Amino acid sequence: MAQFQSKPSAAIRRRLSSSVALTNKPNITSTFASLTPMWAGISGSPVNNTSGYEIAISIHDSVYSTDFASIVIPYIAGDTEKNAKAIQQCVLETLRKFCTEHLCKFLGAGITLTLLREAPNLCTRLWLDMDIVPIVFNIKPYHTDSITRPNVKHRISSTTGSYVPSGADTPTLLVESAHFTGGLGANLNTGVSDRLPIPRTLDEQADSAARKCIMYFGPNNNPRLSIGPRNQVTVDAAGKIHLIDDLVEYKKTVGSGTWNAVIKLADELREKKIKIGFFSSTPQGGGVALMRHALIRFLTALDVDAACPGFSPRSLQCSRTNLRFISTSLYTYVPNPSPSVFRTTKNNHNILQGVAPPELRLTQDAKDNFDAWILKNGLRWTAEGGPLAPGGVDIAFIDDPQMPGLIPLIKKVRPGLPIVYRSHIEIRSDLVHVPGSPQEEVWKYLWNNIQLADLFISHPVSKFVPSDVPIEKLALLGAATDWLDGLNKDLDPWHTRDDWGDRRYQVEDSQYYMGEFRSLCAKEKMNELRWPERDYIIQVARFDPAKGIPNVIDSYAKFRRLLSKGSPDLSEDDQPQLLICGHGAVDDPDASIIYDQVMQLINSDDYVEFAKDIVVMRLPPSDQLLNALMANARMALQLSTREGFEVKVSEAVHAGIPIIACQTGGIPLQIEHGKSGYLTTPGDNNAVAQHLYELHTDEALHRRISEYAKTHVSDEVGTVGNAAAWLYLAVKYTRGEKIKPKGAWLNDMLREETGELYQAGEPRLPRAGLDVQGN
Repeated sequence: MAQFQSKPSAAIRRRLSSSVALTNKPNITSTFASLTPMWAGISGSPVNNTSGYEIAISIHDSVYSTDFASIVIPYIAGDTEKNAKAIQQCVLETLRKFCTEHLCKFLGAGITLTLLREAPNLCTRLWLDMDIVPIVFNIKPYHTDSITRPNVKHRISSTTGSYVPSGADTPTLLVESAHFTGGLGANLNTGVSDRLPIPRTLDEQADSAARKCIMYFGPNNNPRLSIGPRNQVTVDAAGKIHLIDDLVEYKKTVGSGTWNAVIKLADELREKKIKIGFFSSTPQGGGVALMRHALIRFLTALDVDAACPGFSPRSLQCSRTNLRFISTSLYTYVPNPSPSVFRTTKNNHNILQGVAPPELRLTQDAKDNFDAWILKNGLRWTAEGGPLAPGGVDIAFIDDPQMPGLIPLIKKVRPGLPIVYRSHIEIRSDLVHVPGSPQEEVWKYLWNNIQLADLFISHPVSKFVPSDVPIEKLALLGAATDWLDGLNKDLDPWHTRDDWGDRRYQVEDSQYYMGEFRSLCAKEKMNELRWPERDYIIQVARFDPAKGIPNVIDSYAKFRRLLSKGSPDLSEDDQPQLLICGHGAVDDPDASIIYDQVMQLINSDDYVEFAKDIVVMRLPPSDQLLNALMANARMALQLSTREGFEVKVSEAVHAGIPIIACQTGGIPLQIEHGKSGYLTTPGDNNAVAQHLYELHTDEALHRRISEYAKTHVSDEVGTVGNAAAWLYLAVKYTRGEKIKPKGAWLNDMLREETGELYQAGEPRLPRAGLDVQGN
């Protein structure tokens, strides 16, 4: 057994501590100003004739290994469940102890495959309990040579130059047995080679796992986006990242009806070996990309799970560690990015929503450029071996108005392939049929291709679908978010005591990201978000003309004036700040323009008195950063003037953050007015300010809405409920059935198909009062 050797600095610990609890926030535990990002490598193996199990942990600071420890715990051969729990507990306790002593935050951990086989839920617990991204590597217990690098001095190797995944059959390094101490070669039987493999000790395996793990992290210490051949989005580093291995965690996020429906549909698809393909415009940055990543992550786990009927959950998970590197039956592809095309698609988006300048038009040159771009990417996907070629996917889902140009090409190459078009945006049905309007121009161009699809899916929002769409082809489905991903999972606190007194300080995952946000603000010379000393109000959204950011600023100013008038004795620390933030998307060229307009507005005469209390930030693609900012907010806003579905509303409701939002798009479906939040008319900033004032000054009201919200979110807006809809469509179309929804909700159809009807009291989105093709 070896202990960690590095010693933490008491001076640094004291300097980084804050004393919030000593001032005006007695309910807030003292925190630390920042935590140091670190990585770990973890390996394990039975020792002492299988009476013990040794766990080796290597600590890495992204430059080099800084510390190492090994722990031997009791091991009972054959008792897999007890051994797994013991290993899991030992790893988590050891990492937590190191974190609290050294004021660090582990961002990633390399896990050896042999260790994961002994503790199948280790990755799940690292992700959910410690917010560590676990990456699994098949690291061999013997040293191996490289078959991918050219000959180097003292090395004879293959020069194929081909990519070889971690743990592939690389040649084992052999050494003369006489080189081992004690002359092991003398004990070899006749006919047995006297050359032996060089053992790779557990500490070397752990160090190797840590070094490999760091390679998967990029700028801002976020996991790198992985794009494979033909621009396939290889989610979770092509399966090496294991966020959720335990399907029980997914099951806990939904009711029994939804879960049973998913299992029945997945069983049929698995038996038929159906392949599903999604074609979207961007691999990250927008809501569609988030949904596709979460969907593939869940169906990967579900697909492998369903492949092992009759296994108990734990034995099933043990089998999954061997199968996780096999391709799943669901794929998502994105085109090569083109700034000029993305400018056109963003213009089209704004025109269809009715927020573009009236003089903005879709020109013939833009159409030609758009068509050429789609054709270039489509030919790669329809070529031999491509996802849209014969033998490729069995059903194709086309996302949004960036990609419908694929549809006629698919129909030409594979006339019988079912194609489903998914619209995520508002299409102003009252404008697309006005002769000569920009909306009519764009819609005619898009509908020329979309009409060839077998099904048109829209958000369940009134006036979102033009009358051109035959009602027989129209189905309704809301957007979704994943309750177990970085955006929504709980960032649990864990505590430590200082080294010089009895004060209890809190070290938590959320706090690390709040510290990172402070650093980002300082880097851009933005106003400081003074949490936890001060509360704040948040709107999370892209910098888009339809997100109502001017209304957010005006509502906040009105709220502050109400607060000053109604509670003149409040100190500055008792007056909340305003935070406006969001991720960018690679196909959104408007973000910088809108950001500049927002900053000019804040510093105008009407709002300059509050400018120092308003924080405006474009954030890097870190889900946990947005999670922490939302979870620590006092209240949330979503004042969009035009909207698709905006699942951020459900994310705030799920987090128990009282939200005030406008009655646009799918937002009213997600909020019960007066119970889980408040709905206002777009532009009614006085009403927004009044609700903010009441929620901030009435603690009982704030608590009541927060507690109600947490328990009243429909399964339909979660990954599992959303996945059920896609599985249902894949099942029906691959049976050869042509469904005619006639404007029905897909979730209602799939629950009826599987015999899992909605029960009384089961939360679901409101069905009444919809007129999706209204004029």
